[in-house]
Amino acid sequence: MARAVALLTVSISLLLTAFAWPSVRSSVHDVPIAVAGPTPAVKRITPLLDQRLPDGFEVTEVADTAAAERLIRDREVYGAIDLSSGTPQVITASAGSTAVAQTLNRVATGLGQAQGTGAAVAARDLVPLPADDPRGAGLAAGVLPLVMGGLLAALLLTRLVRGGVRRVTGALAFAVTGGLAMAAILQFWFGSLDGSYWANCGAIALTIAAIALTILGFESLLGYVGFGLGAAVMMLIGNPLSGTATAPEMLPGWSGTLGQLLPPGAGGQLLRSTAFFDGHGATHSATVLAIWLTLGTVLCLAGNLRRPTATVEDTVALPAGPARIRPDAGRSSRNWVQPPAPFAAVRRSRCWHLR
Repeated sequence: MARAVALLTVSISLLLTAFAWPSVRSSVHDVPIAVAGPTPAVKRITPLLDQRLPDGFEVTEVADTAAAERLIRDREVYGAIDLSSGTPQVITASAGSTAVAQTLNRVATGLGQAQGTGAAVAARDLVPLPADDPRGAGLAAGVLPLVMGGLLAALLLTRLVRGGVRRVTGALAFAVTGGLAMAAILQFWFGSLDGSYWANCGAIALTIAAIALTILGFESLLGYVGFGLGAAVMMLIGNPLSGTATAPEMLPGWSGTLGQLLPPGAGGQLLRSTAFFDGHGATHSATVLAIWLTLGTVLCLAGNLRRPTATVEDTVALPAGPARIRPDAGRSSRNWVQPPAPFAAVRRSRCWHLR
């Protein structure tokens, strides 16, 4: 009992740390934005940004508004401060990150106060979220079902399906049907996604397949230890560090970069690209998912080749003979039959043996 209580205490502490630490320690640091306008104006605005949020932004200088908007639509920056027209303007993209958009809006207010006008600088949302889900709650909450879907697929396929090829086929088939279903719910029912339905289906299917096949591959190679390892990586590391609810750059330290190298984080960013940015900025995420999918498939097939198969020689021959009835059988509700001993023959094999 003491060991069970200690194990449960450690487990709940790890869960709390994994899910709460990224949110509690999140902040704006090195968030890429653009500043458009003449060089002297840009040089004046940069110290003000550093004063309000030290090391908060990674500034890219561009010549005009069109160049800043192009960087936003290509997902190279999260927003821009436009000084090219003489009147400062903040351009946001809430579809890229609501948290960063809100931060830029606060910066706009601060810039107006710094100029002594007392009025907030105008803000314009270049890539807004859908009207049915203006906070992006559906997309942020969709990462956990992606992870759970891949985990449950791996669990059921491990229990019900034999053979590496069949398991890989089952995981891919479920990824397709799961992608069709989840994209339909998020896009047509909740209204959380825009863009091409089929592109969104592909992004979700690729994420589910990468998660499921990775866990299946670890299980095929290491058994139940591999299954637990894969599930822990996806659930306790990949899901909290995905950065889908805020932005990877807002996670503490190196955790945002790590999260984008795991399927949950890459899948969330890929779905943002297909839903709101016409696929721009999807190359890195798609490559990460393809690598995990390929790795999981190779591990599944390699583990299947290593697993020995049973032979027809693995049989047990029992001798025929009368059974002996225990004398007190009449006093029991069941008659106990003592099996004959010894067994005639037990053939041992690599797969199993009878003790």
